[in-house]
Amino acid sequence: MKRLTIIVSLIFSGALLSGADVYVAPKGSDTNPGTEAKPFATLQRARDVVRKAGDGGVTVWLRAGDYPFGKTFELTKEDGGSEKAPVTYRAYPDETVRLVGGCEVPAGAFKPVSDPQILARLDAAARGSVLQADLKGMGITDYGKFPDVYRGNVPLLELFFNDQPMQLARWPNDAWMTAGHVVKPGEKPTPKNPKGSPSVFQYYGDRPLRWKHSDDLMLHGYWHKDWYYECLKVKAIDTTATTVTFVAASNYGMHDDGKRRYYALNLLEELDRPGEWYLDRKTGILYFWPPAPLEGARTWVSTLATPMVSIKDASYVTLRGLTLEVSQGDGIVIEGGRENRVAGCTLRNLGGDAVVVRDSPGKPGEGRHNGVTGCDIYEVGRSGVKLIGGDRRTLTRADHFASNNHIHHFGRLLRTYAGAIELEGVGNVAAHNLLHNAPHSAILFKGNDHLIEFNEIHHILLETHDAGSIYMGRNFTCTGNRIQYNFIHHRGAYGIGSSGVYLDDGNAGNTIFGNVFYKGTWATVLGGSRNTTVENNIFVDCDPAVDIDDRAFGHVGSNKTLNVTLAQMPTKSPPWSTRYPYLVNILGDEPSEPKYNVVARNVSVGGKWLLLKRDQKEKPPLWKLVTFKDNWTEGDPGFVDATNLNFQLRDDSPVYRKVPGFKKIPFGEIGLYRDELRATWPVPGFDASRKEPMVADMIIAPPGIP
Repeated sequence: MKRLTIIVSLIFSGALLSGADVYVAPKGSDTNPGTEAKPFATLQRARDVVRKAGDGGVTVWLRAGDYPFGKTFELTKEDGGSEKAPVTYRAYPDETVRLVGGCEVPAGAFKPVSDPQILARLDAAARGSVLQADLKGMGITDYGKFPDVYRGNVPLLELFFNDQPMQLARWPNDAWMTAGHVVKPGEKPTPKNPKGSPSVFQYYGDRPLRWKHSDDLMLHGYWHKDWYYECLKVKAIDTTATTVTFVAASNYGMHDDGKRRYYALNLLEELDRPGEWYLDRKTGILYFWPPAPLEGARTWVSTLATPMVSIKDASYVTLRGLTLEVSQGDGIVIEGGRENRVAGCTLRNLGGDAVVVRDSPGKPGEGRHNGVTGCDIYEVGRSGVKLIGGDRRTLTRADHFASNNHIHHFGRLLRTYAGAIELEGVGNVAAHNLLHNAPHSAILFKGNDHLIEFNEIHHILLETHDAGSIYMGRNFTCTGNRIQYNFIHHRGAYGIGSSGVYLDDGNAGNTIFGNVFYKGTWATVLGGSRNTTVENNIFVDCDPAVDIDDRAFGHVGSNKTLNVTLAQMPTKSPPWSTRYPYLVNILGDEPSEPKYNVVARNVSVGGKWLLLKRDQKEKPPLWKLVTFKDNWTEGDPGFVDATNLNFQLRDDSPVYRKVPGFKKIPFGEIGLYRDELRATWPVPGFDASRKEPMVADMIIAPPGIP
């Protein structure tokens, strides 16, 4: 990228700073003039210099090293630039710059455990290997607190070793326990039961006998359905009745079906293998079994609970080539403004979301064309990139974008409904991303006129079922969205299975075009959908390729979900009535019926082509409501190299002759591409991305327990 230059002159510390470059280095000084030879020490000092320059056009170069953040680095309206004079905070070429929201724990801080009571609580195999460090003695005192119900929603201290998150001590280590009989399903506070009631269930085996000294014991589980996880604090364990009582009820209550799975977290007694840790929040003592020698290793704990970087109402600001890591909260939050970029950065080992782009409070549609491009994002507690912008009532687009990002191992703490990319509002884009390895969905969206294209998605939904790699549901007004030219393969197969594109519980007017689906259940689900088009897609070994049902009837009625969402938008007035005419009189046109769907010009090879499910038996069969046209479901379509998962059709494919209007899918353009803003290239492991999935679905019980 050609760097813009301007002349900036101001008096600083008695010296004249001139030129378009400001320098920062870990061993610099804020009394320096900020030159390459005499850099500043902090980003805050560099920001203040850029602010005084007043006209943007400055590049702040960060030299290699660690920059611990004790508070959020804030950029506001006066810290931005302009189209011709942007402001850039950038890593010096070929140097690694780490912005760290935590504190290093030096090797010398760890000592052998000597307290007899602690040793007695440790597993026998761990007593000679677990070390301890006094965080309180190091001045680290804010560890966060587990709430009664935890879904990655509060900041908590975590431990990272050699740039990897360590496992909070858990049992079982690699599998799940199965809950026994549910004594009380629990109920959240309601008008009829204002105090609510916690869930109570029976457990198998005698392992809880070891946990009687534990504080803040949490059970992580899927307590009602396998698409919704919660981590619940334990109030009491009755080892005589073999019951567990939680402090609070699960959000949906606890389902007594003999399939509820869980594991225990935050137990000193279960610190029994390398890589596990436990923090005594009363004493501040950290217990850790290092997976490798401490000398020469990087051992950090996260301490910053607020976003690492905040850009509020500023425009034309770029963060480039930086590594943001080891923090309890979000990485970067951009509110309002326009033309801001997070480019070629690495965001990892965060407790919250990596990047959040949203409108300023009370100003919908104000933010414009902010984007995240070329970034590597992984091991984040919640979502990778959230793009929230545009005014739905006026259908004003935001055009925020996430492009050419490699996002994987996300949803580490919030195990469900934390996507690699989330789109909300109007007119946002997710394109050319590589998304993989997570317990739940890859792309979640709601709103209007979003574009989801050229993404490769694999090894998703590894811990859940009845969910989608790309998912949206329960809102007729979330319409006009287009999902095209994505390659979705090797999805998880836990339980009843998962979907490639899942339009759930009533929706309307979306398009699924030109995608390639390989293997797995329910490649596309139109769950109560209307006015939806499934066209020009390729399905290989899917079961089924297309699934259509009438489930919307359960959400239609005078006080039901779909009616409420319709009332929230001006669907009968322009621009809504002209853009989406099918919504104007939808309530008078059997809204529970999946009408006006079109399934046309698709190719389906192997597996099962179609599944139509009708719950309203008194209604006409669904095939009478759907337009099926020119679909190829038999014969060899002529792939370039199906063995190596190249599902591009050959130029002489019979599909082009026998399926009128079938358009060539640009299969070779799907996924990441080489670009000067890519954080890494080639992408490690990219060639191995199409292996069979490893699904974390093993459930165990002690010997002799059914």
